[in-house]
Amino acid sequence: MRFRTSIIALLLTLAQVLPAAAVDKNAVERQFQAWLARDMRAAAEKAGVSAKGYASATRDIRLDWSVPDLVPPGSKPPKEQSQSQAEFSSPGAYFSEKRLQGLAASGRTLAGQHAGTLRKVEAAYGVPGSILLAIWGRESGYGRAKLPYPAIGVLATKAFMSTRKDLFQRELIAALHIVDSGDIAPSKMMGSWAGALGQPQFMPSSYLQYAVDFDGDGHRDIWNSAPDTLASIANYLVKKGWQRGRDWGFEVSIPDAVTCAQEGPDLARPVSEWASLKIARVSNKPFPKSEAPAKAMMLVPAGRHGPEFVVTPNFYVLKEYNNSDLYALFIGNLADRIANGSGAFQAPWGDVGKMLRSDVLAMQKALVAKGYDVGTVDGLPGFKTRRSLGDWQAKNGLSPTCYPHASLKAKLR
Repeated sequence: MRFRTSIIALLLTLAQVLPAAAVDKNAVERQFQAWLARDMRAAAEKAGVSAKGYASATRDIRLDWSVPDLVPPGSKPPKEQSQSQAEFSSPGAYFSEKRLQGLAASGRTLAGQHAGTLRKVEAAYGVPGSILLAIWGRESGYGRAKLPYPAIGVLATKAFMSTRKDLFQRELIAALHIVDSGDIAPSKMMGSWAGALGQPQFMPSSYLQYAVDFDGDGHRDIWNSAPDTLASIANYLVKKGWQRGRDWGFEVSIPDAVTCAQEGPDLARPVSEWASLKIARVSNKPFPKSEAPAKAMMLVPAGRHGPEFVVTPNFYVLKEYNNSDLYALFIGNLADRIANGSGAFQAPWGDVGKMLRSDVLAMQKALVAKGYDVGTVDGLPGFKTRRSLGDWQAKNGLSPTCYPHASLKAKLR
């Protein structure tokens, strides 16, 4: 009896610690089907999804165990993996020259093939065709990337057993509304492992807000229609605040006498004022006259260790697509390559020295203790961390570099 009790206790312990692969998938599948038939159906009907649409979309779906971030019923969410020991590298690692050259070459070819559509989209929305092509290329390789996942199945799986069930339940309901709209059959609604749809990689809620039927066939088809894809991206950017007639930004050279600790959207000033500080474009061309009175921002994503920029509010609109300075710079650089054949940023991305995120985190904490606003204390050097570091360097007799560097670890405590 004691032996049997010990075995039962051991099995109960193993059930709590074994990974998801060790769970009884058949039992979980039965729970999933019951959840679809009861809880999810009720939530969808409450949100206005038709009974016919719901039945059509969920008739044959089963759990997809291949997607990440799953927490089967009865198991505990995995502990967040600490990234404090992740090696911190130069932002330049993000800019693969081989990839950018390939995307630019394809983009220029497609600019010719879709010239008529791009002219119409730009006239309607005011977003340059090169920007639309750059996002299209970055998100799905101009529609060539495989979308291996049936979106309804992925979203339902993640709504049932992921660490963000509420988010994916909302996105699943949005996808069901897409089915109800008649734009696409559930079996053809393909996406990524996260449920992002079609060539622009819209989440279902974004699709409902921003996708448009630009080719006039009665369907918003971001899976197969280039006009619908390009116009949907343009509509998204416009709704997020894209300013017609303005560029995204310019690579510049900032004189040593001008501190790099002036970046950020909250420190915007007219382009003419930046120019008056002898900040000049690296192309040796003047800033466009139309930009002179308009506000723009300094951006030094690697501090003095890399390319420097003056960016317009449109740069921050690009970040609405993916909230990353490097993503927006990638799009801007790729768009310029497509539009005028330009190449990589002129200034090289420097080496910041071997560092860990914990090193940056320690610097942030030290700056906060000294009264600086570094933004989020997370081991990632956003613009507030960069400019706070530059201010601290200047006040302590150091030449401002505005970026965490291995040489500063011992000095900033």
